[in-house]
Amino acid sequence: MKAFRVGRSAALLSVAALALTACSSADNGGGNGGENGGGNSNASGTLTGGGASSQEAAMTAWKDGVKSVASDLTVQYSPDGSGAGREGFLDGQFSFAGSDAAMDEEELEKSKEVCGDKGAFHVPAYISPIAIAYNLEGVEGIKMDAETIAKVFSGEIKKWNDEQIQKQNEGLELPDKDITVVHRSDDSGTTENFTAYLTEAAGDAWKYDEVEVWPGEITAESAQGTKGVVGLASDTDGAITYTDASAAGDLNTVHVGVGEEYVEYSSEAAAAVVDKSEQNEDGSIKLDRATEEEGVYPVVLVSYHIYCNEYQDQKTADQVKAFAEYVVSEDGQKTAEESAGNAPISEDTRKAAQERIKKISAQG
Repeated sequence: MKAFRVGRSAALLSVAALALTACSSADNGGGNGGENGGGNSNASGTLTGGGASSQEAAMTAWKDGVKSVASDLTVQYSPDGSGAGREGFLDGQFSFAGSDAAMDEEELEKSKEVCGDKGAFHVPAYISPIAIAYNLEGVEGIKMDAETIAKVFSGEIKKWNDEQIQKQNEGLELPDKDITVVHRSDDSGTTENFTAYLTEAAGDAWKYDEVEVWPGEITAESAQGTKGVVGLASDTDGAITYTDASAAGDLNTVHVGVGEEYVEYSSEAAAAVVDKSEQNEDGSIKLDRATEEEGVYPVVLVSYHIYCNEYQDQKTADQVKAFAEYVVSEDGQKTAEESAGNAPISEDTRKAAQERIKKISAQG
């Protein structure tokens, strides 16, 4: 097996920023965020964030790498899930959040309570495939189209040798074994992106819409966070789950039907669906998850970092700018790719993010 080591309605993954007209009296957060994040920064102290567990491996690389541009800055990150990250950010617990789903309109409005009148904005930091991972000893490279995947995860298909699976896998001996579906128990951006794919690509086979919390009507096993579902699936013969591909570990993964072919996940194939999707004026991406484009892997997440346009003090603003500029820099994205296997953001996305980050300032 290959080693490896992102929505709202209509799969809209918003990277919308509120009006970014904040005035900054001092640009101490790392310059323009160039190749290595903008050179040396005088940011210091501890910056605290939390959120998407999908970003955990990349975040470890970023926490270490930011020392190259801000040697006195320490970053702490709690990978408790996208929903918990956004909640902690809105409650003032975190100075930034990682989230596999963008804030909705209500959350953006609430952000003004902690960020001031200009509220919060999103920066796409991490693009990754969502692996459909399974534990079936000796059986590698199972192929499934979107309809089959939906029927498996909804419990309609209960056996690994079901005719609908078998006919897509000629020559592969599938066992007469029960399928155990394992899903996230927490509010999860990965769940939201996975069910967005099912909603768009599987048609009537998926009846539960796009949700951040797994449908309670489906009989299945559950676990907390990315590590939880991978751990449970790894310990359960016949299990299948969905996870950020970086965390799939020793589990085998499904090759997903796209048009006339079956595509194995990769960072390149995940980046391809983002590049081929529509970008809105506000920087949001409307992913075409039902694409039939050759070489595209459509089960993806775009994970965001959520920041305030204005912070209550200059020290926090400097900390956030130094870290944010490093994350989207060429060096930051390369470091994450090497550690987590994600697809680096494009140059156009980087430039747009840098413009937003440069305008972060302190209130008053």
